[in-house]
Amino acid sequence: MDIKKRIRIGDLLIEKKLISESQLEAALAEQKKTRRKLGKTLIDLGYIKESQLLTLLSEQLGIPYIELQHYPIDHEVLRQLPEIHARRFRAVALKKDNGRITVGLADPTDIYAYDEIQKVLKQPIDIVAISESDLLHHLDSSYRKTDEIGSLAEVLDEEIAEADFDLQALSKTTSESDAPVVKLLQAIFEDAVSVQASDIHIEPDLNVLRIRQRVDGVLQEQIVDEARIANALTSRLKLMAGLNISEKRLPQDGRFNIKVKNKAIDVRLSTMPMVHGESVVMRLLDHSQGLLNFSKLGIPDNVLEPLRKLIHKPHGLVLVTGPTGSGKTTTLYAALNEINSAATKIITAEDPVEYQLPRINQVQIHDKIGLNFPTVLRTALRQDPDVILIGEMRDQETVEIGLRAAMTGHLVFSTLHTNDAISTVSRLLDMGAEGFLIASSLQAVLAQRLVRRLCPDCRQDHDLDEQEKLWLSQIIGTDNNNASFYQPGGCQLCNNTGYKGRIGVYELLVITPDLIGALQKNDAAVFTKQAANQANFTSLASNAVELAKQGVTTLDEVLRIAGDLDVRTHDSTTSTS
Repeated sequence: MDIKKRIRIGDLLIEKKLISESQLEAALAEQKKTRRKLGKTLIDLGYIKESQLLTLLSEQLGIPYIELQHYPIDHEVLRQLPEIHARRFRAVALKKDNGRITVGLADPTDIYAYDEIQKVLKQPIDIVAISESDLLHHLDSSYRKTDEIGSLAEVLDEEIAEADFDLQALSKTTSESDAPVVKLLQAIFEDAVSVQASDIHIEPDLNVLRIRQRVDGVLQEQIVDEARIANALTSRLKLMAGLNISEKRLPQDGRFNIKVKNKAIDVRLSTMPMVHGESVVMRLLDHSQGLLNFSKLGIPDNVLEPLRKLIHKPHGLVLVTGPTGSGKTTTLYAALNEINSAATKIITAEDPVEYQLPRINQVQIHDKIGLNFPTVLRTALRQDPDVILIGEMRDQETVEIGLRAAMTGHLVFSTLHTNDAISTVSRLLDMGAEGFLIASSLQAVLAQRLVRRLCPDCRQDHDLDEQEKLWLSQIIGTDNNNASFYQPGGCQLCNNTGYKGRIGVYELLVITPDLIGALQKNDAAVFTKQAANQANFTSLASNAVELAKQGVTTLDEVLRIAGDLDVRTHDSTTSTS
């Protein structure tokens, strides 16, 4: 048998009078359009049966033609050829005998498939002809259960597997061809860790590759002229995250752990197909910093003291609100860290689980397998919890379960996407929650933003212009004529940005008896007015201005976060700040 001898299928079929000249010409014309193999085109056009073609080829090549349905297959041998190669080359490993493996090929004339399969199996192979339709049915039945079990195992293993990559060690052991990619990745991650970047963006453009890092909430860009390296970088990152490197048309998400400068970094990776390639965004979580506590978050005393009392209550709902990236999860973890003890049963439902906390029962949400927030919450309530954390209240069902859990003796923490604390109740009502449920369950709402810290080594005095004075007097309502404000300078310590790190800005709305009365009547307007007039309530904007007066941040940062707030509702509260 000589698999590598060239066979002209069309001429052979005409010689055996299985097709006519006109049929061959029609098939060749169709082949130019579809770019499929001639044999497959002839079969699809109905000019010849698959069994006739395979019988003819087997006779010419001197190889057997077998029907898979009646052939005993050694499944241990079958597993030696991975499914991805079996489907790609339309092949199946059938049996092993005398150090040789018999492989069935739907196209026994495919010399490239023959060579590649032999490389994968690393043993000499013998070819037999098989039907492609029989093969595809056989592949589905042989590999399907293994893949299904494997995918479910991956969901479980994702939370418990150790998959650390030490990039320095990897660069020493990797192959010569991959070494430049690993070294570049090492440099990118080390640079990101050194500037405490929260995200890394890798974006291919037409002629360049853009590598951007989000530092203190602002992207910093570096342009690389070698746009061709984008595919190599993306493929290596996909391998590290356990993603499908051949899938470039659909978005993918994954995660992996790396060690950079003796720091353990958890990387959440997301890919998205773009016009010029795949965009990759990585969120970096530094586990070596340990869990933050309230004292490190910079929460002012007028917010921290009542908040501490609230999180030690036996029941009720405490919500943390703000846009994406405002530090809500960090605040919730700090709260859990404070109340975590051997006497307290804490269960969380998160998407994703950003930090693994000792003694706390954390559940990773997986919507694809039905493990969603409502399902986890119903089960969690049967696990005798004292405290429940809901990563996000996304829909009416989750809101109602959370509210009822808080009403029936559990302390519940969760997050919501609202602009400020006062508008949270309107959002809950819009989501279908009943006013009496909110009144019976909600204890407080903490709204927050993040602003950039001024670099203390290069900050400069800032004189208010007339527009800034007008804004402060009308919106904040305080006399700022004698207040000192600062603006960014720029030095080597802050990479000439004028800023170094970020700090939270908070407002806390505690639900009082007056507010409960408005909620029981479903009167959002009265609730809003009474909440804004609370003597102990200080708005986000007012607290941000206090930070600017202290020289911690700039007035520009205050204006940035105040731009999406309805600060007019807080006019009467500013005199108490």
